Amino acid sequence: MRIGLYPGTFDPITLGHLDIIQRALALVDRLVIGVAINRDKGPLFSLDDRVSMVRQECAEITSRIGGEILVHPFENLLIDCARDVGATVIVRGLRAVADFEYEFQMVGMNRALDSSIETVFLMADARRQAIASKLVKEIARLGGDVTKFVPPAVNEALLTRYPR
Repeated sequence: MRIGLYPGTFDPITLGHLDIIQRALALVDRLVIGVAINRDKGPLFSLDDRVSMVRQECAEITSRIGGEILVHPFENLLIDCARDVGATVIVRGLRAVADFEYEFQMVGMNRALDSSIETVFLMADARRQAIASKLVKEIARLGGDVTKFVPPAVNEALLTRYPR
């Protein structure tokens, strides 16, 4: 069984994330969405909220196209999380060249820690390349409309944090 791990903070999950999830699902038998706790980033949403949003959106994907998606919170090293869930592939989404430079360093470190786990990069769909959770939160905080960037349930959650 091919198991892939798609890690991130998903604070919040965006349409860009969902695009990568759907396409990654076609490459593996089971896709584990690793929701990073990462206290240093100071997430807007609690871990429970982020896990719940990811589960809800992934349930829609699996009901529509099938496949197996699990959601797994983690706070350890990414490579250790991959081992914990039995992943042989780490899936990473790329939006721009700046993403590649950071990801390139991460791949080198992860390969040094465990060369049996590969990393696969998926380019974000052209319509989704500008979407970043950080920017979505900023737009929402300043009263902007983020409906083009997040699923409806996530938009509602953002509106509870940043009412217009």
